[in-house]
Amino acid sequence: MYGELIPSGGGDPIPLIKKKLLIGRRESCDIVLRFANVSAHHCQLFINNGYWYIRDMQSRNGVKVNGLKVQEKRLDPGDKLAVSKHKYEMQYSPADLGAIGPPPADDLPSEIMTESLLSRAGLKSSAPKEGAGSNKRRNEYSGKKRFDVLDDSAGQIDLPDSPV
Repeated sequence: MYGELIPSGGGDPIPLIKKKLLIGRRESCDIVLRFANVSAHHCQLFINNGYWYIRDMQSRNGVKVNGLKVQEKRLDPGDKLAVSKHKYEMQYSPADLGAIGPPPADDLPSEIMTESLLSRAGLKSSAPKEGAGSNKRRNEYSGKKRFDVLDDSAGQIDLPDSPV
């Protein structure tokens, strides 16, 4: 067991038995909360570097940590978690989960900084990879013109399978 959620209003603790848990109203979720104000896939709990994090899965009623609405945040032991209006206290030991040294960033894991926001949103394509066959051929001919409208000679297009 990797920790537990203690309901604030009383009730049985919810054991955290996997390193990645989906919380929601659907029976397919790891932690099922059968309330009308909980979304089908409300949020996700996951372990990163020995600490639990919570990520809102675009739920209608949101997720709060210590009274503040969050999209993604680290959960420290003793933090108050609210899934919609259902409140829990987070109980776990970071040392037992492999945490070493000071806690990592509070809000988002460091992987988010490895890519630009434009490319994460799909608005900017990444640079072509050298290993791809057609891209490699295009790089060889990148300095040459493919077609000159003023030239009537034959054989101007070197790469017939590439777009004009």
